[in-house]
Amino acid sequence: MNGAQLRTTILGFLGTFAILGLLLYFVGIEGLVRELRRADPATLALVLVVTLGWLAAWGYGLRTVLHVLGADVSFVQSFFILNGAMFSNNITPFGQAGGEPVTALLISKVADTEYERGLAAIASVDSLNFVPSISLALAGAGFYATQTSFGRRLQFATAVIVGLSVAVPVVAFVGWRNRVRLRRTISKLLAPVLRFVTRIAPVDVALSRETIETRVAGFFDSIERVATDRRGLTLALTASTAGWMFQMVALWLAFLAIGSPVSFAVLLFVVPVGAIAGVTPLPGGAGGIEAVLVGVLISLPGAGVEKATAFAAVAIFRGAIYWVPIVIGGGVMSVVGVDSV
Repeated sequence: MNGAQLRTTILGFLGTFAILGLLLYFVGIEGLVRELRRADPATLALVLVVTLGWLAAWGYGLRTVLHVLGADVSFVQSFFILNGAMFSNNITPFGQAGGEPVTALLISKVADTEYERGLAAIASVDSLNFVPSISLALAGAGFYATQTSFGRRLQFATAVIVGLSVAVPVVAFVGWRNRVRLRRTISKLLAPVLRFVTRIAPVDVALSRETIETRVAGFFDSIERVATDRRGLTLALTASTAGWMFQMVALWLAFLAIGSPVSFAVLLFVVPVGAIAGVTPLPGGAGGIEAVLVGVLISLPGAGVEKATAFAAVAIFRGAIYWVPIVIGGGVMSVVGVDSV
């Protein structure tokens, strides 16, 4: 990690600590500690087990995509690659957008494939993970719309989900229809940037415009292979949906651990909405995701969740979701040695 990356990461974590500090001030530290002391150790262990289930499901989805792209990896390898990806996302500002280049390098090393194919694989997995999250959130919102009326904040959150469910497919469709022009534009923009990087950094990344265009074309070709493989899409989407369900079970168990169970239907809406905060310029969305989860939980009609209870459950849930892949993925990165990005 160079100096600029280190400074950006430090600023990101400072922002995370600031948000968590404000959230703790809003909730109250005494109430949080009181709730956490009630946590049942056996149920907390189940939260960790379910977290591993989430990582295994998404790892299988990554393996499926890599097989479609002709990269032969085992389930165990894909599991560790996925954890390496989550590690990169969790320590890099802007989450997936910041961690994908490192993840692509990890895939290219472990699967012995081209960097562009690795980038296409992780980009495809991220895109496929978006589909069930939005579908589950809309299902949860629809369920609650039949039970009670939403407040202004929940109406806003629902509007964001509906907007994303429309905007993302439209942008993807337009971009795909104009992929040749997009490929040339990316190549035209990248060539001078890489020449500039070569002049100021001790690395040789200068490529001709034609070479860049060839590599970008390989990336788009890989994306097309994934998009047109029906069996692979079905398996990957099923694995993604299973992963989201594991996350919801983990949060449900977190509430159960502190003796304040909530309806599982609540989490259909809450978990995907919280994931949207991952786009913030914070490492892994830390801080932003917690704030959104707590805000939605205490605002959701019929949930009956107090501030301290919501924060305690979210702290347990996010502690597992955030730190388990950091521990596993950090080990993967140290062994593979992905330090050239």
